[in-house]
Amino acid sequence: MSGAIAMNQAWGLKDMLSAMTGLGTQGAPPPQAHQAATQAATLGVPAPRRPCRAIAVAGGKGGVGKTTVAVNLGMTLAMAGRDVMLLDADMGLANVDVLLGLVPARHLGHLLDGSCGIEDLVLTAPHGLKVIPGGSGARRLAQLGNGEHAAVIRAFDELAQPPDYLLVDTAAGLSDNVAMFAAAADEVVLVVCDEPASLTDAYALVKVLSRDFGVRRFRMVANMVRNAGEARALHQKLARVSDRFLDVVLDFAGLVPHDERLRQAIRRQGAVVDLWPSSRSAQAFKQLAGAVDTWGEPARAGLDRIAFFGGQAAPVAGW
Repeated sequence: MSGAIAMNQAWGLKDMLSAMTGLGTQGAPPPQAHQAATQAATLGVPAPRRPCRAIAVAGGKGGVGKTTVAVNLGMTLAMAGRDVMLLDADMGLANVDVLLGLVPARHLGHLLDGSCGIEDLVLTAPHGLKVIPGGSGARRLAQLGNGEHAAVIRAFDELAQPPDYLLVDTAAGLSDNVAMFAAAADEVVLVVCDEPASLTDAYALVKVLSRDFGVRRFRMVANMVRNAGEARALHQKLARVSDRFLDVVLDFAGLVPHDERLRQAIRRQGAVVDLWPSSRSAQAFKQLAGAVDTWGEPARAGLDRIAFFGGQAAPVAGW
């Protein structure tokens, strides 16, 4: 079943999806998940949830649109009934709150100095999307050490109820900040546009994460392209070099076309999937979200690095 069809089904079945937590978007739930959900409903207790999937949205180069992709992907999943949290990990230059018209009273700096917990930072955007603001214009946040980055990652273990998805909007470049947050996620989504600098910087990021952190799978989103052919050609350019010199898998995850509605949504401080759900870019985000919702179980076994929700329970059977 295609991602687009799956997402459309999810759109009309929010109540059923919340009751049967083992249900993905590929059809009926696995027998074990269905049995667990049925037993839980009979006993009057909540059904077991699948573990949170942490997805880092990165790009290497600034200006490729990774924050726009992270915001709209998160909003689309939230509109489909998923519990989604979006962490703005661009320390010191965070702007997810700006793109969504939110006004945070606290940010990650307050978490690190002990004045609040992770739950206290949550801002609620339209459709229930939860945002953790990173803080903007704070020099200290731009100079955090690895220990403080690790403390932010571990803070998510304190959440009373992990979300279905944690999206992490990383900073531009190859700093320890970017590498640690990307490596701590279950998936790394590379946002790439058709510019030489975008391709070279994306390759550099893949090289660092694979060589120094053992990340072996990446998923590429072609942004600001004219059509599917251009998007596939862009993926092939990066995949050819990665296949030749690096021991990684680079999957094609989807595309986002050039769309004036997307630019207008940014100026209006909203998500295009919310403001203009029938636009070309909004339809592309729905297809991308449908694909994301079918990705298999994250490989946590043998993980030897700090990870988001590293201490969460074993996956629900059948997911």
